[in-house]
Amino acid sequence: MATASNDSTSARGRILVAARTLFTTTGYASTTIKAIAVEAGVAVQTVYFVFGNKRSILAALLDVSIAGDDEPVPTLERQWVADAISARDPLEQLRIQAHASRQVLDRVGPVLLAVRAAAGADAEVAQLWATTCAHHETVLRHLMTALATKVDGLDVDRCVDIGLVLLGPESHDLLLHERGWTAADYEQWVVESLAAAAGVPR
Repeated sequence: MATASNDSTSARGRILVAARTLFTTTGYASTTIKAIAVEAGVAVQTVYFVFGNKRSILAALLDVSIAGDDEPVPTLERQWVADAISARDPLEQLRIQAHASRQVLDRVGPVLLAVRAAAGADAEVAQLWATTCAHHETVLRHLMTALATKVDGLDVDRCVDIGLVLLGPESHDLLLHERGWTAADYEQWVVESLAAAAGVPR
């Protein structure tokens, strides 16, 4: 039984890697279950057994890419969120946020862009995109609300709006992949922009 379980886990990982490659290059709509199976080196039946359908593969890929692992720990319970909130210096909170968020975007950004591209033609993917966007906003609002306890007069709604632009997959992709910014440059821009929006003394 242990061997079967290990085989299933191994297949799951290979399928997710294959799906990431195909979704972010040929696109979600153009990718078939058979293509994923071939790329992963598994049988088509194995893909159906492990995930059931293509939408479930995409949802799992998003979860793993955002978290960086396959552990069932929500974002708001991740250590980096706790570290950001517990930071007494508001600039330090923003640095922790920017660094962790950039790492998340490094992993999930290309997948998010693939989801957004497919959302217009697939109702289920559109719902997945909407849910993911809502989750991102919830995390940002939680962090900006914590920052508001450290900075007088902070407008949480405005900071959330600005954060959604700064930390969106579009901005990340444009600056790091198209314009050649370094990770450090990007993080500094996010920190400085959010600090200015929040009125953080510098």
